[in-house]
Amino acid sequence: MSRIILVVENTRSLPASLPGVEVVSARRYLTESRFFEMKRAKVFNLCRNVGYQTMGYYVSLLAEARGHRHLPSLATITALREAAVLRIVSSELDELIQSSLSALKSDQFELSIYFGKNLAGRYDRLSQALFGHYPAPLLRARFTRKKRWKLVDLATISLSDVPESHLPFLVERATGYFERRRTAVGETYRYDLAILVDPDAVDRPSGDKAISRFMKAAKKVGMRPFLIDKDEYPRISEYDALFIRETTGVNHYTYRFAQRAMKDGLVVIDDPDSILRCCNKVYQAELFEKQKIPCPKTMIVHSQNRAEVSATLGLPCVLKRPDSSFSLGVEKASTEAELAECLDRFLDDSSLVVAQSYIPSDFDWRIGVLDGKVLFVCHYYMAKGHWQIQKTESSGKRAFGKHSTLSVEDAPPKVIEVALAAAKAVGRGLYGVDVKETDGQVYVMEVNDNPNIDAGVEDEVVNDELYLTIMNHFAARLEERGRVR
Repeated sequence: MSRIILVVENTRSLPASLPGVEVVSARRYLTESRFFEMKRAKVFNLCRNVGYQTMGYYVSLLAEARGHRHLPSLATITALREAAVLRIVSSELDELIQSSLSALKSDQFELSIYFGKNLAGRYDRLSQALFGHYPAPLLRARFTRKKRWKLVDLATISLSDVPESHLPFLVERATGYFERRRTAVGETYRYDLAILVDPDAVDRPSGDKAISRFMKAAKKVGMRPFLIDKDEYPRISEYDALFIRETTGVNHYTYRFAQRAMKDGLVVIDDPDSILRCCNKVYQAELFEKQKIPCPKTMIVHSQNRAEVSATLGLPCVLKRPDSSFSLGVEKASTEAELAECLDRFLDDSSLVVAQSYIPSDFDWRIGVLDGKVLFVCHYYMAKGHWQIQKTESSGKRAFGKHSTLSVEDAPPKVIEVALAAAKAVGRGLYGVDVKETDGQVYVMEVNDNPNIDAGVEDEVVNDELYLTIMNHFAARLEERGRVR
């Protein structure tokens, strides 16, 4: 039987004990080894603050990395911060909102939602609909009426916000929630592919020539490609598939696109889970350790253990912001002074920082993987006079190291093996796995979603076959789901 764990920011704030539930603080859940080793657990994250990179945020992040069944997910936490998404949901549920609240005399109303239910059964349909959009254990919705009712706020609440008389109902709802079976709803498709691009972006994963080749390949396999930008969000459901060719981020509209597209039944690359898992290095550090994937010696740093970094990892060491990408937000500390200064800056923005032992090399292996199969193999060489593949000059200009592309057969089997294992641990999407090889050992540095695929680089060996393979993947998944005109 799974353990039920209720995570709060301050255990002393509990209004009453909860039978059958282990109550722990967020800091304990994040740092105690027994929670990492726990095989089966149901985690209810009731932290008041679940904003980006707070302790509450990391509770849900690491619950996912540990394979614990948990609420709310990182996708829900992110969506609750988006005013635009709230307006869309209010519009989509307008008819239900009006019918559910029509009998009220007041022009203000608050609805408490415990795992999709309210104590008053007459609000069950509305509660369930809001919970369906934002699955979080405890929600409070606020409505106002000016001629018509409107949802103006929806937020998570903490356990201390729940009246003590409601606690038995809450525990009943929480216990029963994870026992339910979920069934997927089938969708029909028209084979139109949306390719999300930002032609003005500095770090574009695919340039114009590569995008043109993707579009050509899409047509060859029977899909109509459309280039779209961020303004196309309200119409994303009109397409059958979404291919994101922008640099992704959890705090970015690309993530909202992926969420909305998945919800509407599109085939999506990158899917929201891949974005979440690849865009946070804390998650990957925990995941690699749990899956026994070889990686540099790693330490999750917070304000209370920062003094242990140099003794644990030695110097120099590498510090990574949790949401770092493109070598940005990654720094090397060679002295105690550099380490302290860097940690000051990084911990100012995030509750946790990833620190790793430094592994020098002339190049990184980049293994492109899609759905567990290798797409391409590259050497990305370090920028001249620098320890990373990318160097930012004082002028702001970026310099990159050279590259070389190899056939899969020319890559060491051990490199391919660990790259595939790392990609499998993250998901079935499109990934770029960075691997270092030194002294006969291989180490996975990170798995990136939305990897670079550019003309004359990653396609140098297989040419147009690279683009066709990815488009055939979309087409095959659409065929699996069925198609109705």
